[in-house]
Amino acid sequence: MDIIELIKAFILGIVQGITEWLPISSTGHLILVNELLPMKCSDDFFNMFKVVIQFGSILAVVTLYFNKLNPFSLKKTPVQRRDTVMLWVKVLIATVPAGVIGLLFDDIIDNVLSTPYVIAATLIIYGIFFLILENRNKKPTITSFDDITYKTALLIGVCQMLALIPGTSRSGATIVGAVFLGASRFIAAEFSFFMAIPVMFGASLLKLISMPSMTGFEWLLLIVGMVTAYVVSILAIRFLMDYIKKHDFKVFGYYRIVLGIIVIVAFTFFF
Repeated sequence: MDIIELIKAFILGIVQGITEWLPISSTGHLILVNELLPMKCSDDFFNMFKVVIQFGSILAVVTLYFNKLNPFSLKKTPVQRRDTVMLWVKVLIATVPAGVIGLLFDDIIDNVLSTPYVIAATLIIYGIFFLILENRNKKPTITSFDDITYKTALLIGVCQMLALIPGTSRSGATIVGAVFLGASRFIAAEFSFFMAIPVMFGASLLKLISMPSMTGFEWLLLIVGMVTAYVVSILAIRFLMDYIKKHDFKVFGYYRIVLGIIVIVAFTFFF
């Protein structure tokens, strides 16, 4: 049975690594997968697990973008180091709305909104938003991080706040919001990745602190999930950045709508 639980943690790590960066909702997919392949653990442990394995995804971003995010790099000119610091300021501004609301409503999110029908609804609603957005064909006005104002960063942060509802997708909400505000897909995606670092690190730390104790095997499950999420996240980020150079986000909109309908049908008639 222990091996089976480790396999489940491995599968959840794969799901996390793929869905955290593609705009299709990692938390929503983790909850749905756990409904189909439930881990034999307490609700408190799973609520902590599905958040803390995101730390592996954070490390993937840090690994891939270390030089771009490092304001102390000796390879950068003083101007480049200053620009990196300003980028971090904008990222931190963008994390404020989700950070505040997440702290205030964490229990409601875990205990009330983490249901298949809420997930299905948000999958469909934001899938439709993706299709509407892509059909606008509006030329981007924000083509570099320098073009992102503090106000724009805060508004993107408000979009991230909406992603606290399971099934919305943090990357999906922030990318859609940034593109709607005039950002190119490439800048929107990278800024979304960077916004994840403080938000996911803070959420992971709070969940670990709030967990009173864990067994050695539970720590092993968590480590397996995080390491798997780290490796898969690197592949998923590289895929997405290559993909959006040549394609739009419509395929993700269609995927969300179809998956949302499948979830409604499955949990209405079969579960």
